[in-house]
Amino acid sequence: MPKHTSRLLKRLRNDFQLSILTLMGLFGIMGISPYAVYRLAEGNYLVSLADTTIVLSTLFAVLYAWRTGDTVKPGIYLAIIFSAGSTLIAINLGVNGLFWIYPLILFNFFMVSPGKAMLATLMVLAALVGHALIVPGTVFESSYQMVSFLVTGMMASVLTCIFAYRTRSQRDQLQALAIQDPLTGARNRRAMNEELKIAVASHRRHGNSHAVLVMDLDHFKRINDTFGHQAGDQVLVAFVELIKRSSRQEDRLFRFGGEEFLLLLPNTDKPGLRAAAAHLQRQVAQDLQGPGGPVTMSVGGAILRRGEHWESWLQRADQRLYRAKSAGRNRSILEEAADLGQQPVG
Repeated sequence: MPKHTSRLLKRLRNDFQLSILTLMGLFGIMGISPYAVYRLAEGNYLVSLADTTIVLSTLFAVLYAWRTGDTVKPGIYLAIIFSAGSTLIAINLGVNGLFWIYPLILFNFFMVSPGKAMLATLMVLAALVGHALIVPGTVFESSYQMVSFLVTGMMASVLTCIFAYRTRSQRDQLQALAIQDPLTGARNRRAMNEELKIAVASHRRHGNSHAVLVMDLDHFKRINDTFGHQAGDQVLVAFVELIKRSSRQEDRLFRFGGEEFLLLLPNTDKPGLRAAAAHLQRQVAQDLQGPGGPVTMSVGGAILRRGEHWESWLQRADQRLYRAKSAGRNRSILEEAADLGQQPVG
């Protein structure tokens, strides 16, 4: 039981949107459930039905998010349900129901993007004002009260929108910093470890084939020693841009050493791995230029085996890289000893 709880807490810490959805969902369920019972006891069946629908929808959305890992669809779904339910409650309860609009505004801006949340808020305010104009005295007691509510509602929406936008932007920046190498823009070792674990899990559950290429720039130390680290950095940046340009969209590039990089290749078998290694090595030899002339790379590659741990998979590819470097560099060695990839280029 403690182990299970620890896994749940770890997932909440690592998934901000899931934690927000869960927290807001729990608050919604605990806060609205008593009102559903109270309205039912009062005989206000329509409002009680709306409250019950909101509670059950919240429970369903939270469970769906936990089961699938998708927080976007449940967020949009709850924003629609909460907006429609709050509007219906405000129309039926009048002024007393308007108090629910303010937490609704906060809820929507946490659940969906600022643009979608602002649209939902405007639609709720428009529906309330429209109904008040058609049936005067049902929602607002006076025109002055209606205008005051609109002004305060819009002020709350704009301020919450600014806060939500800034929070989302800062969170995206922090996430990018957490998984990206600041120099090259490639993903870092932390992200690499997680992606390799995911690939192993996908292979175990669905049988999807995965391969890795470990790449090392030949004689890179000479560039740093002869021309300086700034020149070396420029070569690394150019290398990453070249590999990204020459790879498939679904491939993932990581920097996990000074001049060592790993390319994760989903849905790739042995022939595909050989073709990818040959193509990339040829592109690097032709297009990657350092201050002292062309720069080449050595490559080691491995296909993920059934039941293999990700560290063992990485180690096999790394061993083949060092064999390629020991054999003279500017070549690839893939899988078994007989599986020589590209021979020296040029």
